[in-house]
Amino acid sequence: MTRLRCAILDDYLDVALKVADWSQIADRVDVTVFNQPFANAETAASALKDFEIICAMRERTPFPRTMFAALPKLKLLITSGMRNAAIDMEAAKDHGVVLCGTQWGRDPTAPLTMGLILELTRNIGRENARMHAGEPLQKFVGMEIEGRTLGVIGLGKLGTKVSKLAQAFGMNVIAWSPNLTPEKCAEAGVGYASKEELFATADIITVHVVLGPRSRGLVGREDLARMKPTAYLVNTARGPIVDEGALLEALTQNKIAGAGIDVFSVEPLPVDHPFRKLDNLVLTPHLGYVTEDSFRNHYRQMVEGIDAWFKGEATRKLA
Repeated sequence: MTRLRCAILDDYLDVALKVADWSQIADRVDVTVFNQPFANAETAASALKDFEIICAMRERTPFPRTMFAALPKLKLLITSGMRNAAIDMEAAKDHGVVLCGTQWGRDPTAPLTMGLILELTRNIGRENARMHAGEPLQKFVGMEIEGRTLGVIGLGKLGTKVSKLAQAFGMNVIAWSPNLTPEKCAEAGVGYASKEELFATADIITVHVVLGPRSRGLVGREDLARMKPTAYLVNTARGPIVDEGALLEALTQNKIAGAGIDVFSVEPLPVDHPFRKLDNLVLTPHLGYVTEDSFRNHYRQMVEGIDAWFKGEATRKLA
């Protein structure tokens, strides 16, 4: 049997080969791990042109139609998760590439969202850094979230989970999204608000909608202008959902109290990005799904998916 080549992409933390048993397919596949992001599409295409199998981690490496055209040997593409906005599904089909995904066990993004909220309101990380630096006294005055209002944009599985966590902290929760109804809010045990009401009244706003043509730029300059000067914005969904230029302006001019951002329009976030210079902005490098449990779950399913594909039994097909 001719051995095939498999590329594991964007394994920044070098965990892919440690959390899953790749020996299950070692008799048929030679595995190469890429630990760093590609500089651009041309570099990616050049590096991957001889691979028949690619394992992609979330949306770190885009696969537009031009990428599929540049990878004539590609036969199987497996992405973590059952949805990946960076992959052109129709292009994969047109080029005869089998596209599969992996299923989530638990989604760790909701606890991260609450962590960002706590950091913004209690300055845990900032005070920890000051303590380690030898500072004798505290600097920041915290804000209690109990009794405050959390505005949730998107009340799907993740938005609902965040709502319940916030309620456990004693927060009042209201929600809005383009298709959300008062009835759905009542089922989830949260209040319904219009978009205008949510931005004008919430003390903290958190984004949990899927990125698509309708949600790109969903949170814009006018929305941020409605926020109270004491309010915070949290985004653990996708960067392009929030107008980054408008957010930068609001933070620079102190029109809002601050923001906690885990996702960006360009990832990794460029080292010279102006976000990095703001002291009212908590930044994390897309940590939402970055847990040992999550990686183990996805990479194990990738191994299973490759083995099944060899047997003509491709599982969790996306296209």
